[in-house]
Amino acid sequence: MPTDATPSVRRSPRKLWAALRRIWAFAWPYRWRLAAAMVLAMLSSVVWLVVPLGLRELLDAVFEDADGALLNRLTLALLVLFLLQAVFSFTGFYLLEWTGERVVADLRQRIYRHLHRLGLRFYANQRTGDLTSRLTNDVGKIREAVTSALVDSLTQTLTLLGSVALMVLLNWRLSLVIFVVVPVATLAARVFGRKIRQLARRVQDQLADTTAIAEEAIGAIRVVKAFGRAPYETQRYHNAVEALFETARYKVLIAKLFGSVIGLLFMGALTAIFWYGGREVLAGRLTTGDLVAFVFYAFNIARSVGGMSRLYATFNSAAGATERLFELLDAAPDVPEPANPVPLSQVEGRVQFEDVDFAYADGLPVLHGITLSVDAGETVALVGPSGAGKTTLLNLIPRFYDVTAGALTLDGVDVRDVDPQALRQHMAIVPQEVHLFATSVRENIRYGRLEATDDEVEAAARAANAHEFIAALPDGYDAQVGERGVKLSAGQRQRISIARAILRDARILLLDEATSALDASSEALVQEALDRLMQDRTTFIIAHRLSTVRDVDRILVVKDGRIVEQGPHDALVQQDGVYQELAALQLL
Repeated sequence: MPTDATPSVRRSPRKLWAALRRIWAFAWPYRWRLAAAMVLAMLSSVVWLVVPLGLRELLDAVFEDADGALLNRLTLALLVLFLLQAVFSFTGFYLLEWTGERVVADLRQRIYRHLHRLGLRFYANQRTGDLTSRLTNDVGKIREAVTSALVDSLTQTLTLLGSVALMVLLNWRLSLVIFVVVPVATLAARVFGRKIRQLARRVQDQLADTTAIAEEAIGAIRVVKAFGRAPYETQRYHNAVEALFETARYKVLIAKLFGSVIGLLFMGALTAIFWYGGREVLAGRLTTGDLVAFVFYAFNIARSVGGMSRLYATFNSAAGATERLFELLDAAPDVPEPANPVPLSQVEGRVQFEDVDFAYADGLPVLHGITLSVDAGETVALVGPSGAGKTTLLNLIPRFYDVTAGALTLDGVDVRDVDPQALRQHMAIVPQEVHLFATSVRENIRYGRLEATDDEVEAAARAANAHEFIAALPDGYDAQVGERGVKLSAGQRQRISIARAILRDARILLLDEATSALDASSEALVQEALDRLMQDRTTFIIAHRLSTVRDVDRILVVKDGRIVEQGPHDALVQQDGVYQELAALQLL
């Protein structure tokens, strides 16, 4: 038996159906299609219940009455029944499949939309591969439970109850054989279903692990190759896939064992029916047609119970995926949208921290009593040792996180009273590690303002000192940059990032070590573009190289989550403090 660190999921039937009802709620907008599919499926089941009676009459007409005309009429009637059953089945199946695909598409879109509402605190505790797996594999896993399994459960129930009722009418004594088997099959379904549910959840978790491992290694392929770790990563993926295989194998074993047990029970019952029914025919208490119809209904019951057992396994398998999906949908945004957001029309760019404290989820405080007022159009630099809280302070401005205590205001408005999306429309960020999308240069720049024209994109590129190298590319602005911009140099990627920020034309600019990873020639071009970008904007700069912030309006020295010094470069370098120590280390 495979083992796994993932805890098993024990879910009572009540909780199981409660979880599935949440999924079925997604089918509510398409309830009329689903209802039509149900009606057609049930009509198909009714026709299938009538068929054994037709066979009984057909056989009795041949063997008992020797009525050729009746034989012809019954044969024609059976053909009509089969035609109706085929039409009902086809139409109902198409409506079900359409609804299933539509519901899955809606669910994927809702989850993806919700993922974009969640804050950075959520993503800090998640693996991208796991989220991708939930968005693709888990959603696909619940598809049957949403539609076809739901309808099948109704039709199987109708077939089961109808077959039992007609069997009792035909011969109640012979029906007792089936009534002994059904409770045993139901108990087996309950026992096996619980185990299948646990294994299904484990399979989904391990599938997510394999996806995460592969995505992580491929995303860091340069590091993998640089350290010669291809064999290590291959082995890691091999181990994850083998663990997944073992769990999936065991799940298949349990599911097939379950099917075999149910099949054995009903085949034994059918054998008993043949034996006892044959004796009844020989004794003249049952006709040949009655026996054939009875056996047909017994097959229906066996098929229905087996089908319902598989449906129970399907529902249990979907329950694991359902749980994983609703873990995402139930995750509340840690940066909530205000009920009545304050609109921001004309932003001047005054930023004020009022006795701000901040701590991450682990409770460890990062910022303590930050009080700071930055005027519109002012440029301030944040310097200090690594881990001092500079990036955290910067991340509070666009509400990537909310303050733990105190207040942060923009033009006198508490940013918590502003819709995060609306707030960020007035900000542009140039990070140290630039992320470019695997599309064209033009589209990457236009990401700053989607409605920008080609001329505006080119103007932004010129202002960012990027036009010359873009024009030299084989396809110019239409050149593909590759995954994460791998086809471009670090300096080129940074200049595209600056062009994107220029195109956004925001009042507040956030620069996080924008030149730290560049060589001297690239840094000069980027710094010139940044100087152009910072004009008439409120700018916050994080810098380790003090040479890049000599001329800013004010330097803030951050240490241990506090602003310990502030002022212009010339004044700070004369003081006996942290900034003087930093300057001495950099030989300024």
